[in-house]
Amino acid sequence: MSQVLDLWNKSRGTALGRWLCTRLVCRRAPYFASISPVLEVLEPGRCVAAFAHRRKVQNHIGTVHAIALCNAAELTAGLATDVSIPPSMRWIPKGMTVRYLRKAVGRMTATATLDPRNLEGPARDLEVVVAVRDPSGDAVLDARVTMYLSARKAG
Repeated sequence: MSQVLDLWNKSRGTALGRWLCTRLVCRRAPYFASISPVLEVLEPGRCVAAFAHRRKVQNHIGTVHAIALCNAAELTAGLATDVSIPPSMRWIPKGMTVRYLRKAVGRMTATATLDPRNLEGPARDLEVVVAVRDPSGDAVLDARVTMYLSARKAG
């Protein structure tokens, strides 16, 4: 089991625990803290995180900035991958394709999904699908994040 999944399983029962787990993830990868996310779900094959519509994530027209949406997509895709792959594997983002579907206003919720079966084996690409939705449930962004999976170096 990954360290982050172990931490999540210990802390997910309370709002404070979810916030603290998210802060520790952001401490490890500081750029994600720029959107102040909070994890809602973390399990093999799926990660859900949300962030508030605040001034610091806005663009010049007052909507949530496209890069803040991409940040949420990469965060959830990375965590979903991390908790899904076997300990013998490692991952790194290789690319991301996004479609901006509508203006993003309000609390955003990003959901990343992948098929957690058969992830062991030779180095290869893995596609993680992410949808970012507004408070009404409408998709404001969809993304395909390509993760490169390879064997962890012997240590």
